[in-house]
Amino acid sequence: MKIKCLIVDDEPLAIALMQNHIGQLSTLEIVGTCSNALQASQELRNKQVDLLFLDIKMPQITGIEFLKTLRQAPAVIFTTAYREYALEGYELDVVDYLLKPITFERFFKAIERYYSRYSPKETVNSAQQTIAPQEDFIFIKTGNKFNKIFTNDILYIESVKDYVVLHRADGTTFTAKYKIGDMEEEVKDKRFLRIHRSFIVNITKVTAFTLQDVEIGRQELPIGQSYKEFVYKILKEGK
Repeated sequence: MKIKCLIVDDEPLAIALMQNHIGQLSTLEIVGTCSNALQASQELRNKQVDLLFLDIKMPQITGIEFLKTLRQAPAVIFTTAYREYALEGYELDVVDYLLKPITFERFFKAIERYYSRYSPKETVNSAQQTIAPQEDFIFIKTGNKFNKIFTNDILYIESVKDYVVLHRADGTTFTAKYKIGDMEEEVKDKRFLRIHRSFIVNITKVTAFTLQDVEIGRQELPIGQSYKEFVYKILKEGK
């Protein structure tokens, strides 16, 4: 049986992102979306809801206040841009507390927590099998939009003043206002390596390297002095 999910958030883009995440797992089903607690209350009366994705800061009634009014609440995962409510959220015994913008990897960890608490072990295995064939990707924010970028398409990432430029295998680039340190965090554990204060490379795309530079096809990228020992060790060991 599918886990029936209700999304409650007053931001349309946040709802769209959660719909995208949920759509990646065949074990989950969206039964409705709401922009405030009053609508959510109506949905809970009329529909079966197993898992509630609940924003905290909403007009009229906050997500925390709304949850406290429910006598028989479904499992709840809080979604919010505000870290300071985390303690109160966990005191209400929610499954997880997700900080926006929510990556798919962090979302999936929350779903695993739900499965481990409410479902038999085979359900978790089923979900893992569902996403196994999926290609890795990240969401990069530009303005109010979250853009889906497949990591295997990225050759390397370059820092240019207050922006990063993603150089892709098809010869195109994607530019966004990010600090390279934040981008490094976004792509960690995805076979990317910081080699210079201005460059991050996709390890799987490296065709050659020396102590001074890394080659990706015909492109040569410098290795920063403070990065040399670490970069050489990682590339030499093929990790």
